[in-house]
Amino acid sequence: MRVLLAKQEDTVRKSRFSEEQIIGLLREAEAGRRVSDLCREHGVSEATFYRWKSKYSGMEVSDAKRLRALEDENRRLKQLVADQQLDNQALKAALGKKW
Repeated sequence: MRVLLAKQEDTVRKSRFSEEQIIGLLREAEAGRRVSDLCREHGVSEATFYRWKSKYSGMEVSDAKRLRALEDENRRLKQLVADQQLDNQALKAALGKKW
């Protein structure tokens, strides 16, 4: 089971855009540029733009980096908890068998 979870973690797709680029794009839209023009120019769908807007709106670059670090830490801690639960279940199953 651990191998499966580790492989899933490897398949997480990284964004082509850094937080700095995303926030810059959002600021351009706030400055008055049309969203459709920005998306076409940067090769991003409007759905992605609005998802970024809901996630990064009002943030500075340092805030976005901190958010990324917290998300990574949260993902790592969830993985540790899952591993502990698997170990706990395996021990209970081993102790529960009648010899």
